[in-house]
Amino acid sequence: MVRILFVSLGCDKNLVDSEVMLGMLQERGYSITNDEKEADVAIVNTCCFIHDAKEESIENIIELGSLKKTAKLKGLIVTGCLAQRYQDEILKELPEVDAIVGTSSTESIIEAVEQVMIGKQFTCFTDLDFLPPSHEERVITSGTYMGYLKIAEGCNKRCTYCIIPQIRGNYRSVPMEDLVAQANYLAKNGITELCIVAQETTIYGIDLYGKKSLPELLRRLSEIDDIQWIRLLYCYPEEITDELIFEIKNNPKVCHYIDMPLQHCEDRILKRMGRRTTKEEIKQKINSIRSQIPDIVLRTSLITGFPGETENDHENLMEFINEIEFNRLGVFTYSPEEGTPAAEFENQVEENVKQKWRDEIMELQQEISYDLNSEMIGKRLKVIVEGYLYKENMYLCRSYKDAPEIDGCVFVASDEELVSGDFIDVIITDYNEYDLIGECINEFTE
Repeated sequence: MVRILFVSLGCDKNLVDSEVMLGMLQERGYSITNDEKEADVAIVNTCCFIHDAKEESIENIIELGSLKKTAKLKGLIVTGCLAQRYQDEILKELPEVDAIVGTSSTESIIEAVEQVMIGKQFTCFTDLDFLPPSHEERVITSGTYMGYLKIAEGCNKRCTYCIIPQIRGNYRSVPMEDLVAQANYLAKNGITELCIVAQETTIYGIDLYGKKSLPELLRRLSEIDDIQWIRLLYCYPEEITDELIFEIKNNPKVCHYIDMPLQHCEDRILKRMGRRTTKEEIKQKINSIRSQIPDIVLRTSLITGFPGETENDHENLMEFINEIEFNRLGVFTYSPEEGTPAAEFENQVEENVKQKWRDEIMELQQEISYDLNSEMIGKRLKVIVEGYLYKENMYLCRSYKDAPEIDGCVFVASDEELVSGDFIDVIITDYNEYDLIGECINEFTE
């Protein structure tokens, strides 16, 4: 039996592609292994969104390629964003690679394995605007009761710092019926929380149905009995409609949580970034959401050190963060990516300045998060149990406030044994900068 070692790098959207390819391989009868010494074929699903991700992808390719000399590995296949963007360079500079599969060509993964197993080279690159057929069955790799549902591919925004449209194509929505079928499959396989992802989720359906159809999709997904939570990620502020806010507020299965990547607040920087909003519009949108959903959790991501950003811009951003008090916030230092307009902009910011500004923002956010968490003392929360920490004698849980892998946790003490995947009630008794601590009240029976 042919054994496949699969390495998935990068974002949650890439992870969905990996799980789909694993599903196709398993359905064809291939065995999946985590032991690199036992693998006949290795597949690396790569990322190249920023420089560090590119380096990680290359390091993994080289490391796995060396197994051809020391282990039984016969073939090395590279898929994903790095493969799409640097196919010629990979063929020239990384001779250990036997096959390259582009981002729109995941359907070809079986053929790629078959070809490398008989010693042949293989490449496949489909039109970037081709949307691969949906696959309900996939290998769920999260190890928890959460699954990602990728509702669209590509992006039309053309932000000046972003390479995604060049490696993922234009925005293409997955048909709603296919998404409902995928979600039903995930639910039947133990998933109780759906995290909705795409490069941008808020314009879902505009290409297929002529209108923003995310609210309708949320209603359809919430009809699946075993799905308890639906979480929205990557909602662009200018695309959040009153209808979507209404659905979040009134649909009991949709978490009061929005991931809203802003990148900056200063109009001059936003314009240079190619963003389609202003500081005042952002404030109005946030105020509207909070007025209608008082317990909403807002997460954002920012870029610091964008070309042309000044100390004054940075100070204004700090004031904005202090005023808005985001519940969750992440910061990336600007990474100039070849092929993007911003990489050619004048007034590039020095790396040490970028790092300094990032550290200052995170220190401020740590204070904000600490203060917000202090307000949770004595509050009751519904959480999902994710595991048990033996050393701490505590259960690891998450509330609606916490997206998996990027946000904090709720550590829960309980005299009764709790089961992973269960939803329980807790009372918050303590806190730190990013996490909450609570005590179990009773198990939910809903």
